[in-house]
Amino acid sequence: MENFLRAELIDWLRSGPDLASLNAIEEETPVSASAPWLGIAASGSIDWGTKDRPGREVRIALELESRADEPEADGQLLNAVERRVLDLPPFHSEFELASIRFLRARSEERAGNLRGSLLEFRFRIFAPQI
Repeated sequence: MENFLRAELIDWLRSGPDLASLNAIEEETPVSASAPWLGIAASGSIDWGTKDRPGREVRIALELESRADEPEADGQLLNAVERRVLDLPPFHSEFELASIRFLRARSEERAGNLRGSLLEFRFRIFAPQI
């Protein structure tokens, strides 16, 4: 289920009009995109099923790399990413979304006038009902 969630999340983020300024939105770090770009930095899952329905708790960390001198320069873009993630629709062909929760964020200055930001979310999902 985790891989289906990752794919749906990337498709959902790519279709977001507030994220059109990004040069790439990829499931991993883009190989040749220049900043700003967004990718999945890491994900992992654990069992979150019930007696009659399989489920997973999936944690996904998204990385935004941008060019910025000031820490607040990415604020609007980070807010747009967070809003878009939290608005992911609940019903998909391979899973049903029970909840999404923002967990933490981290930001750092990098060499070459780059700035990296990490947003981590918790998704609780069920296998679709048959």
